[in-house]
Amino acid sequence: MKLYYIDTEKTLFGENEVHEEGCHRLPKKEKLEYLGTFASCHTAVKMARGQFEDVTGCYLCSCHCS
Repeated sequence: MKLYYIDTEKTLFGENEVHEEGCHRLPKKEKLEYLGTFASCHTAVKMARGQFEDVTGCYLCSCHCS
């Protein structure tokens, strides 16, 4: 199980990215919202889509969960 966060600031493409704890691209704390602990990034992205309009997995830590 891993901790997941979403970047509350949109990317240049208008998406909010989901990150695993420890990701090298994890933004500063003031730009993060904790999503929870999940067995996979698929579940974290699904959870985030209930709160944010356009969500994708980080290309570094969660790229297979876009």
